[in-house]
Amino acid sequence: MNFKAGALILPLLVTLPLGGCFTTTYTHGHVITSDMMSQVQVGSSREQVELVLGSPSTTSSLAGDAYYYISQKTATTAFMAPDIVEQRVVAVYFDEDGFVKDMGNYSLEDGKIVDIVTRKTRTGGADYGFLTQILRGATNPNFSL
Repeated sequence: MNFKAGALILPLLVTLPLGGCFTTTYTHGHVITSDMMSQVQVGSSREQVELVLGSPSTTSSLAGDAYYYISQKTATTAFMAPDIVEQRVVAVYFDEDGFVKDMGNYSLEDGKIVDIVTRKTRTGGADYGFLTQILRGATNPNFSL
């Protein structure tokens, strides 16, 4: 085989295994468009919010009622673990009468990563298992049964 033929075939052979490596993007959760956001105004009722945005991903009643719409976009390349490309949380805060008093639009840069698949968000404290908590409590001098 001459040098020119080898120069043409070698790059093709090197890139052949990479042909199966492609990136796939998945979107999880509620995708809230800017058009949908513009339809929800301060003063809208809880029913109007649900009609436009749908049922929330989660709700909160701490310091007033709130609806949270969570979406996440991940990208996976071949067999690699997925990377979070984009995360968005739209928060709708209600007053005591059930009308929108404020809205928030948070992105990945605004907070922690929310694991939508397992529905768990890591807490700021230590992550101890049940048995570890019992053993730590038993070694505490103030522990009593």
